[in-house]
Amino acid sequence: MNELYWIVLLILDFIAIMVAFRLWGKLGLYIWVPISIIVANIQVTKTISLFGLEATLGNIVYATSFLATDILSEFFGEKASKKAVAIGFFSLLSMTVLMQVALLFEPSSSDIAQGALSTVFGLMPRIAAGSLIAYVLSNYHDILAFSFWKKRKPGRNTLWLRNNLSTFVSQAIDTLVFTLIAFWGVYPKEVLIQIMISTYVLKWAVALCDTPFIYLARHWVESGKIEEITS
Repeated sequence: MNELYWIVLLILDFIAIMVAFRLWGKLGLYIWVPISIIVANIQVTKTISLFGLEATLGNIVYATSFLATDILSEFFGEKASKKAVAIGFFSLLSMTVLMQVALLFEPSSSDIAQGALSTVFGLMPRIAAGSLIAYVLSNYHDILAFSFWKKRKPGRNTLWLRNNLSTFVSQAIDTLVFTLIAFWGVYPKEVLIQIMISTYVLKWAVALCDTPFIYLARHWVESGKIEEITS
């Protein structure tokens, strides 16, 4: 059943990001980036068995942040994508600090949440540190690589190529850096390797699946349905 839920979650994430872009254009993507980063860093604390491998949740929603920055790079420029990365960084950092302070409060005798919050957010500083470093490195690489390929392979027909070439390498950087920082010593090495492989493969699959959606974004832009570009 996990594989079915994974497909459902994939569809829901793509629907959410495209609805945000359709309704609010560039602002919608700025909204989606912190949502994806925060949700991914909560989901990643849960490990599951997926396609026969140990995997962590959060891969799908996190991978959609690369789609957001690619859309921003394509239609609004490199500066807009870097702004989205900065917003995501600030959001994750703020959530981590605020939740660590929240855990310091002494719970009342009627409290039912402290244990669950401690389990999830007690891991957050290390996960957040790995995520912040991996996020900045991989997303800035994605932006620079997308711009690089856009200059050399401009036009509609090569949009899929620059979208995938930039994302595949960026996802590899993100997976390696995050997994080593967040989970080294937490899981046995064989499990860590499985998590690393499954994480990259799943992110790679999401990157392939997002190609029709970046073309849908282009269709909306060309048909004048995105306000910032037509106004």
